[in-house]
Amino acid sequence: MTPNRVIWIGVALLTWLLAQFGKGWAESAGLSWVAEYPDAWVIPLKDTVSAAMKWLVEEASFGLFTFTDVTRALSWLIEQPYKLARALLAEGFVQGHGRRAVQLVPPFSWLAVTAAVVALGHYARDWILAAIVGTAFLYLAVFGQWESAMVTLASVVIAVPIGVAGGVLLGIWAYRHRLIDRILTPVLDLMQTIPIFAYLVPILFMFGFGPVSALVATVIYAMPPMVRITTMALKAVDPEIVDFGVMAGCTQRQMTWKILVPAARASLMVGVNQVIMLSLNMVIIASMIGAGGLGFDVLSSLRRLNIGGGFESGIAIVILAVAIDRLSQALAQRATTYHKPLQGSFIKRHPRSMIVLGVLIGTFLLGLLFPALQSYPDDMTLTTGKFWSNGVKYLNINFYDQFEAVKLFFLNFFLLPTKRFFLGLPWIWAVMLVMAIGWQFGGRKLALMNLLMALFIASAGMWEKAMITVYLCGASVVIASIIGIPFGVLAAVNQRAGKIIGVVIDTLQTLPSFVYLIPVVMLFRIGDFTAMVAIVLYAVVPAVRYTAHGIRSVNADLIEAGVVSGCTKRQLLTRIRLPLALPEILLGLNQTIMLALSMLVITALVGTRDLGQEVYIALTKADTGRGLVAGFAIAFIAIMADRIIHASARKARVRYGMEATHDR
Repeated sequence: MTPNRVIWIGVALLTWLLAQFGKGWAESAGLSWVAEYPDAWVIPLKDTVSAAMKWLVEEASFGLFTFTDVTRALSWLIEQPYKLARALLAEGFVQGHGRRAVQLVPPFSWLAVTAAVVALGHYARDWILAAIVGTAFLYLAVFGQWESAMVTLASVVIAVPIGVAGGVLLGIWAYRHRLIDRILTPVLDLMQTIPIFAYLVPILFMFGFGPVSALVATVIYAMPPMVRITTMALKAVDPEIVDFGVMAGCTQRQMTWKILVPAARASLMVGVNQVIMLSLNMVIIASMIGAGGLGFDVLSSLRRLNIGGGFESGIAIVILAVAIDRLSQALAQRATTYHKPLQGSFIKRHPRSMIVLGVLIGTFLLGLLFPALQSYPDDMTLTTGKFWSNGVKYLNINFYDQFEAVKLFFLNFFLLPTKRFFLGLPWIWAVMLVMAIGWQFGGRKLALMNLLMALFIASAGMWEKAMITVYLCGASVVIASIIGIPFGVLAAVNQRAGKIIGVVIDTLQTLPSFVYLIPVVMLFRIGDFTAMVAIVLYAVVPAVRYTAHGIRSVNADLIEAGVVSGCTKRQLLTRIRLPLALPEILLGLNQTIMLALSMLVITALVGTRDLGQEVYIALTKADTGRGLVAGFAIAFIAIMADRIIHASARKARVRYGMEATHDR
């Protein structure tokens, strides 16, 4: 055993002893400040941030106009296309307000929209994709989700172009200027790790309650991947292509828009797909500040514990997400392939567009006589609400004792001991420990970063809440890894099992996070165990995906060498596949932690007492400072975990010869 390993075993033993007895020893020795961060040392960051936000909204001025004038102008610019999209898809053009409102022109009919997505699917790939997306939109109409789905689609139609355009421009800026890249990297880290709830409060202050605030929040949430992918895609363009542009005498603008961006189109379309999926993932949270649509239906069902209604709306979001995802992927693939220009008249060159236009005009005119052609008849809609409600009710009635036994087992033998461990740990030792772990894996820079972030959490008065967050997130990640890694291995080594597991995790990944809470609350009621189950269901997907990818990516020559050496299947797995897949498994663990932390804010609705609850309370009370400080604390926990795991994955690659060693 190496000296380094002996030291860390000793550190682990000392940490356990301090968690059990450290606070008692410190208090008996008159050193209570070592055990718990003194209240007198807390810096009033929350009040400072709240005051700054109030000044910004009410008093900040740029001479000719105020900050509020700027936000109102932005709000107006975003609101105009959104109103148009919502009128075309969901509400029609209306004159008047409230009961006096009169619909002048109806929205696009359900038949016209369905025909349009079918035509788009055929254009993007083939009739199979056209049938898939057509069936998806037909489902929305038949199961009574059409109007809400169109409101959601209107939000996506506006948020995605803004997110893509903003992401591409920022990505190009970062590509051109290394300083901008260095500045944007931590900003993007914070945007992706601060819970969306945390910046809903300042967005509400600046833009008010309504769809515009929801769109702004969606863009902020969905834009970072587009920025990162744009920068990486431009850096990955073949240098020979760049040299060709230089030799041709291209200006900087021509080089960007006629050489680099077209050459990176395939990668950029991946970013567009990410923006679309993240925008759809935001629909429920955005509904809390006035977005409406399917997200509002899920949220209202959760508040009323309406299992059937929540599942129906949640499934509608999944189906809409799958349809848009398949379309965007197909369009991305088509954009990278050459197609011979069509000859002939406009009608011959655009037959699908002519058919859709015909359906649109036909349903508009005939809809005046036959309303069913314009709006799907309510008396012909189907519902699965009772099925889902009765299913959960059946489980609750017939298996109550079993569910309660599982809950009590995990609470008594896993959750509560873990919680006592983290809450019993002296804060000063915990700070030293995260600094030492950073030093071990990433060197001085990572150690210093961990120290500063941990001290921020303590000095902001968030230490106890942070420890509860770490406990609940850590416990959930352990369970998710215990479940996800074996299933990932099975998916990689067994093709049939891989297909089944793939369908299950695809479903789990596309279900909105709020949907998990409804059946879990009905089966287990509120509390930490309920939160853990919901987090595990939401966060298990990366553990499965990355493990399967890592196992499949192991060099076939190494597997063959193991077979020639006489290794059994178990030895091939434990001595070759798993060690070489360790870097990918660690990255999957990293993503599991990120998803668990993002889900913690949502589980505040079921009774947790962590940083997520702080953020949620701040949203309900419109307390900007409280929300942002708690959000930064969660973000710092996420960033520390991310940097440590990435550094350990890098060391694993070096250890197995998959990456050249380099100095820290």
